[in-house]
Amino acid sequence: MKLGLIAGNGKFPFLVLEGAKRAGASVAVAAIREETDPAIEGIADSLTWVGIGQLSKMLRFFKAEGVDQAIMAGQVKHVQIFSRAIPDVRMLKMLLRLPRRNTVALIGAVARELASEGIELIDSTYFLKDQLPQPGNLSKRKPDERERGDIEYGLEIASEIARLDLGQTIAVRERACVAIEAMEGTDAVIRRAGQLVRGRLTVVKIAKPDQDMRFDVPVIGLPTVAAMIEAGATCLCLTARKTLIFDREEMLKLANNHKIAIVATPA
Repeated sequence: MKLGLIAGNGKFPFLVLEGAKRAGASVAVAAIREETDPAIEGIADSLTWVGIGQLSKMLRFFKAEGVDQAIMAGQVKHVQIFSRAIPDVRMLKMLLRLPRRNTVALIGAVARELASEGIELIDSTYFLKDQLPQPGNLSKRKPDERERGDIEYGLEIASEIARLDLGQTIAVRERACVAIEAMEGTDAVIRRAGQLVRGRLTVVKIAKPDQDMRFDVPVIGLPTVAAMIEAGATCLCLTARKTLIFDREEMLKLANNHKIAIVATPA
């Protein structure tokens, strides 16, 4: 199996690489110059660096490497599309065809470009199924009555923003919305909520109602809990079986030390 990996930032691409190698797959990595950790060069079977707008270069590389399946792993900040991307001709044509440029539209269009070259984009959690939580309490402390009320309210609001592809995360206090994620990412919206209303925050991060597991899968980890501690947040609710948890043992230890409740709810 020759797998293509479109690598964004964070640990996600490294974990996919490790999982793929355990499964005996050879991996050709297209690393995003503006996002990917350079350390990936040391473990990839083959690699090329591409700018965010260099769609043609990425496709040529995958074709030359004999890739017929690809995985997207790691965040590529949406704001990069507007601030730093210099699109090549193929990327520009793709963008001009889009009626909107939200996450689903942009990454879905890239998936179609891959398919047009005979490359199938597959589930980004394919090698990481053990890092998707089952429903239930993950931390030692369970949500209290106040937090359960905030979760109930937060899930209702978060489901709507996820359906509209505006973001995956919402911060709630006393059944009132404090902050909603847009382009800044989960940890940034948690810190912003803490600046607006310090303490007693509940964070709800959910998968979209029709979550496409090929891309934009919700991810949490140590930085998420660290941001919650900074903001004074006391509870985190996430979607079971559709949220990747990185550094789970260390993350839960940190949460437990700060008496943060973490619960996974069914999609």
